[in-house]
Amino acid sequence: MFAKFQQAFWKALTPDLVADEPKASSSTLSAAVVAALGGASNLKCEQRVALTRIRVELNDATRIDPQALRLAGVPGVMTLAGGVVHLVGL
Repeated sequence: MFAKFQQAFWKALTPDLVADEPKASSSTLSAAVVAALGGASNLKCEQRVALTRIRVELNDATRIDPQALRLAGVPGVMTLAGGVVHLVGL
């Protein structure tokens, strides 16, 4: 119970920095960005973690097309282990 209270407290102070639960499949990304990430079937979940950053979990991170992401308006991509990708600058 204390952990929920603590998370709610920090969420109230810094709403952009405390992540909500990850969203499943209802993508808020543009169609061009989804296609550059390997298509809708490649997305596990996405969540906004800051004003300019979206965290995306992918089934297969090798299907990312960095050039297509830049053309779609994503200035930076940070690929992490486990199929996690941060889209920076959105």
